[in-house]
Amino acid sequence: MNILQINGSARSEGANSTRLATDIVARLRAADPAATVVVRDLARSPAPIVDEAALGALFTPAEQRTAEQAARVAASDALIAEVQAADVVVIGVPMYNFTISAQLKNWIDAIARAGVTFRYTENGPEGLLKGKKVILAFARGGRYRGTAADTQTPYLQTVLGFVGMTDVRLVYAEGLNMGEEAATQGFAEAAADIEAALA
Repeated sequence: MNILQINGSARSEGANSTRLATDIVARLRAADPAATVVVRDLARSPAPIVDEAALGALFTPAEQRTAEQAARVAASDALIAEVQAADVVVIGVPMYNFTISAQLKNWIDAIARAGVTFRYTENGPEGLLKGKKVILAFARGGRYRGTAADTQTPYLQTVLGFVGMTDVRLVYAEGLNMGEEAATQGFAEAAADIEAALA
């Protein structure tokens, strides 16, 4: 089993979403000691932003790209290759202002590429990253699960499904900034979610 862990926090140390993702990966490795793990910490190794230069590189035929354009496309190619090689993708998802971090959004933009991870057909779009399990590890200061304020869950389910990753399991640690008792409860609820996700 090949496991890809994506740490989506802007913090390289001390992020609750990373703590959850790391716990999940440890459980996966305990069940399969031969599993390989690749960790992509987006705080330390950020995905390149999609800007005008990036679009120019992506839409220029490979044989016509400048060295800078080729390097820019290669950076995204490497991120896509990590996902393609993975059987399980574990993503740590912090909540920043009711949405995902810029770091995680940049990673999504890097791996969602027409003709590579999805394609348009006469029947509509088809995701090409099929046959993978995704576990989303949400960490939130408040409690938003199942409410209109949770924009993260539907967005991630939609965009991951669009590229073919439809087996998505959800783990929530909520109320982490609402006092010690609430945080303890939040992590307990996350532990139960992890059990269900790995069942």
